[in-house]
Amino acid sequence: MTSRIPRDSRLRLVRPRPLAAAPRAVNQRRPRRPAPRPPEGTPAPAELAGMARAGLAGAVRLARWADAALGPGRHGATADGKATLSDATAERAAADLGLSVAQVRADWDTARLAGLVEVHGDSARPGWRLRAWDRDDSAVLRGWVALFDAWSLASPEPEEHEPAAVAEVVSAMPQVLSFLQLSAGPVPVEQLLDLLQQRVTELRTERCEVAYEPGTGRPAGSPAPTAAAPAADAPLAPLLDWALRALASVGALTYGGGQATLTPLGNWAVWVKLEQICVAAQSPAGNIEQSAEDMLRGCAQLRPNAARAEYRAWLAARPVGSAVTELIDAARGDDALLRGLAFEALRVVGAPAEPDVRAVVVEPALRPYALLWLAEHDGIDPEDAHEVLTREEATWLWVDTAAAVADHGEAPMLVRHLESAVQPTVPQLLDEVRAVGHPRTVQVLVALAAAHPDPALAKAVRRAAFQVHTGG
Repeated sequence: MTSRIPRDSRLRLVRPRPLAAAPRAVNQRRPRRPAPRPPEGTPAPAELAGMARAGLAGAVRLARWADAALGPGRHGATADGKATLSDATAERAAADLGLSVAQVRADWDTARLAGLVEVHGDSARPGWRLRAWDRDDSAVLRGWVALFDAWSLASPEPEEHEPAAVAEVVSAMPQVLSFLQLSAGPVPVEQLLDLLQQRVTELRTERCEVAYEPGTGRPAGSPAPTAAAPAADAPLAPLLDWALRALASVGALTYGGGQATLTPLGNWAVWVKLEQICVAAQSPAGNIEQSAEDMLRGCAQLRPNAARAEYRAWLAARPVGSAVTELIDAARGDDALLRGLAFEALRVVGAPAEPDVRAVVVEPALRPYALLWLAEHDGIDPEDAHEVLTREEATWLWVDTAAAVADHGEAPMLVRHLESAVQPTVPQLLDEVRAVGHPRTVQVLVALAAAHPDPALAKAVRRAAFQVHTGG
């Protein structure tokens, strides 16, 4: 594969900005247009959440078993640092739950991709979605959408096909899904195959790929761009079959009898993607009497000034010592958004919070936030405070903030979050994100790949997500 047009393949980031601004990105919101109504016949959110709970019941059951059987003080769930269950743990889970070892491993992968469990090195802990599973329909739907975004990781890639051909099909599937959504009914696989072939051809043409005669340096035939590529001769029918089966495995569609149909969940998710909106929990009113966690959730949708007013009112209603302890406990939770907001509230506390903040510098998940807080408390300009972080700490904070945006923000906000990375290029960012070992790395990369409009960048990010997922 060659190109007549030289290209810079380093995929540079643009307009870098200080990392100190990153935790505030979640609260930076553009004026919203009125939310469009879903297509007629779309089930209500509560009904969709019920479908998601049913589809993920096995993953939830295994995650809860792991929480009870592999909690603090017990042996970790993983043994190889790659987020895979050890043989002994998988066999124990299979015996306790009455499942096969293969089903346990499948449910474990599903739980990870849906954010029900988070892996830290060679141990795992429940994700915040698992805690909210029975009471928060929004958390359930976001968990299912995270799994939907990661459909290409849910089933092994066909080994007999070139990775380039697989990547092309993954990049083309959003158009196939959009066609299924607009069709509002069963679509013959032959029709989907024609659409897939057209879209793959478009992707290759957009890259201006030309077939060259060996040893001549001259384009074969017409000099106009063609659809030739290393994977040009790869049959797309088996890859479409793999993609449809993978999407069916996550509950996005039904596939059989030579046709495919989106499920209500799949239809809703594709519509959400097309409309670029997210399912968001409504901000509750009256936060003074709430716990720190509930107060922070209530402030999540407020603008910074309004949120600070809520923090002041909440702090005024309780002793400062217990308030600081409660805020730090909320920061230790699994929701990255609450972590950032908790330290924003601690900024309102000021000097009385310094001993407690200094004490959590030794906790890896809180260290970047604590160092930034201490730097600003010591008088360093907030725009320069990020310089107190090491490269690894800055990258951890970038992933943690991206997790908050992915869970609670909108796709364009996640794309804009790229600008806050300290790395000058996307390849450098991906290498360091993979090395830092944040438990939400896979979900963040999958969400970024699904949101980014640049096909080449999305492909690179998706490849990195797959490598992290497989431990490569």
